[in-house]
Amino acid sequence: MKNVTITVDDAVLEWARIEAARRNTSVSRMVGELLAEKMRHDDAYERAYQEWKADRVRFNSGGQPYPRREDVYERGPGRK
Repeated sequence: MKNVTITVDDAVLEWARIEAARRNTSVSRMVGELLAEKMRHDDAYERAYQEWKADRVRFNSGGQPYPRREDVYERGPGRK
């Protein structure tokens, strides 16, 4: 593990100290866990987005025209 020095506002540091004590951990460990969770979340989101973009079947109409908007939403008389 590596050490990192960060700069935060006094109010942020006070909150971090209280939150770390509430979680029964150190500020350093809490910040490390928060960053690790952010990394996992962002990696999972990016992976899901790339899989979605690569899914060409979802956008394939099989050569058929797509339905008209009016047909999909079945707009009744007098409605726009």
